[in-house]
Formats: sequence, C-alpha cells, structure tokens
Amino acid sequence: MLDDIDLAKDYIFLETYRIGNDSIGIRFKEALMRKARMGVEVKVLVDFWGGSAIHNHFAEDLRASGVEIRFFEKIKFNTDVFTRSHRRNHRKLLLIDDDITYIGSSNLTEYNLNWRESVLRMTGSVTLAFKKVFNQDFRIYNTYVFSNKNNYLRLIHYQGFEIVRDMPSITKQRIMRKYIHLIKNAERSIVVVTPYFLPGFMLRKELMAAAEKGLDVKIIMPKRSDVGLVDILRNKYMGQLHESGMQLMLYRTHNLHAKLLLIDDQLFSIGSSNFDYRSFRYMYEIVLLGDDSDIAGQVKNFVNETLENTDLFNYEQWKRRPIISRFFEWLLIPFRHLL
Repeated sequence: MLDDIDLAKDYIFLETYRIGNDSIGIRFKEALMRKARMGVEVKVLVDFWGGSAIHNHFAEDLRASGVEIRFFEKIKFNTDVFTRSHRRNHRKLLLIDDDITYIGSSNLTEYNLNWRESVLRMTGSVTLAFKKVFNQDFRIYNTYVFSNKNNYLRLIHYQGFEIVRDMPSITKQRIMRKYIHLIKNAERSIVVVTPYFLPGFMLRKELMAAAEKGLDVKIIMPKRSDVGLVDILRNKYMGQLHESGMQLMLYRTHNLHAKLLLIDDQLFSIGSSNFDYRSFRYMYEIVLLGDDSDIAGQVKNFVNETLENTDLFNYEQWKRRPIISRFFEWLLIPFRHLL
C-alpha cells in the first residue's frame, strides 16, 4: 500500500474503520502528508469510534499538510448512544489515481501485523466505481438523516464485478441476502472465512441445508478471536452446525481477521463484512463479488494456506463442556445482535 501511495500523482482516497497512533499509523500519516504537500489530492474518512486514537494532534498534522480528513458520525452522548452511535462505518478502501483499488479486512494498525487478513489489490478502471462509493461516503460522513437511503445502497455492476453495500437496516441487509442467494445456488462447495461467526437464523438454515444435501461446507474461524464474548456465544451453535455435516475449522495461529466467501471455487466475496448479526444489521459495510478466475484462484490459495493452520472442531469435547460455559452462552443470547 505504501509503495502505491508513494507513486500517486492525482489523488489518494482512504476509507477505514481504524488508524492506530502507532508505528503503522504514523507511517501512513507521513506518507499521506508527504503526497499532500506535493499537490496530490488526499482525502481520509475514518470512523469516529474506530479512529479515536487519532482525534488529537495526529489529525491536526494531516490537516496542516493539506489532507482533508473527516470522522464518520460523531458519537452523541445522549439517548442516541443506544440507537445510532453503535452503528459504525466498517468499510475499508484505498483508491489511487483512477487505477489502483485496495479492498478488504485490514485496519491500519500495528496489531494487525500479526493477524491473518484478506486484502485484494486491483488495477484498472474498476477504481472509478469505488471512487463513486467513496465520494458518497465522504459527503454523508456526519449525516444522521438520509433523504434517500437507496442512493447509498444501490448495487453497482462494473465489468463483471458487483459491489454490494450495507447501511444499518433491520429489513434490507443487502449483503446477508446476497450471501443467502449464493449459498442456495451453490452446487459443490461453500467456504466462509470470518473472525466472528454469528449468523442469523436464515443464514444458519441455508448453510445447514447445503451441508445436509452433501455439499462441502467449511467455516473457517479463529480458535480465539479478539472478542471473547463472541467466541462464547458462537460456541452455543457449534454442535448443531457440526451435526448438519458442516466442517468447522479453528485457526490456531494468532488471530484470523479475514472476511471471505467462496462458492464452488468460482464465485468469491471479499470486503469488510463479518459473518455476524452486527455487520449485517448495524454496520456500514462493503464487499466485492465476482467470478474472475484469477481472483477466485487467489482466494482458493488463501483458503488452502489458512487450512494448514487449523484444527477441526472437536464435537465430543464440545458435548462435555462445563455447565458454567453453557450458562454464559445462554446469558449472552439477548445481546447477540450487538456483539
């Protein structure tokens, strides 16, 4: 990423959930400031909550150099804290000169260096489609009332790819519905790679139905994620999913933060969305879908390399888990939409 930023001539547009005030964040800050001083248009959109580490002189330094930085939806400390303020912009994009696009799972922080992430670099005019998305997000960065949400949810088709966006919505959940459609139409195999696996009833139903029909269904998730409460609640459903014939693979090396879907080794999804209630219902997310054979091959290789560092879910051990574990699984059920 930094090498491409150094070569930028016209613009750099960065949208992310989190930038750290650490060695990685500072390297990106310095690169962006350097290009801005050279006359390159630099815009940065960071989620207000996720970007809390750079609200101080970090952001002031960027602005002083000519970078236009905005924070997405500031938290309002009133009753809104329990309605809108937990709805965050989780999208991750880096766009350069109408020619280079990065989309994926990784934040710009030091601790992400030890995590297994999924980030796709693309070249060509597809950047123009993502540029339109970025400009919309940058324009509505602090808007709590939308005149027409459909303008910001419309599917974008470009050169065989499909860009799917989500905004907070109980009813629409565009990415989840797209995934259900892909899973229903799968013929041979389904692979889900996600750091947090808490699918709602409909997704669980379709995944289990696919496994019961004999499809090869693999769910790859971290043995221990960075959100322990999610792991506890996830554990409640593991037995039922295993009994349907799904293979539950637990990544044991550091943390798995990649977010991928691969259908029949041909159709892929890569982007920012986790496979959980919170992403599908309450977050601003974005994914790229397509059947480009080169990208699908890269995703398949990524999956195979990840599987080399996984353990198969132990069903017998799960059945013998302590009563206290079952109690906390039950206790967390009412909060499953917010974890």
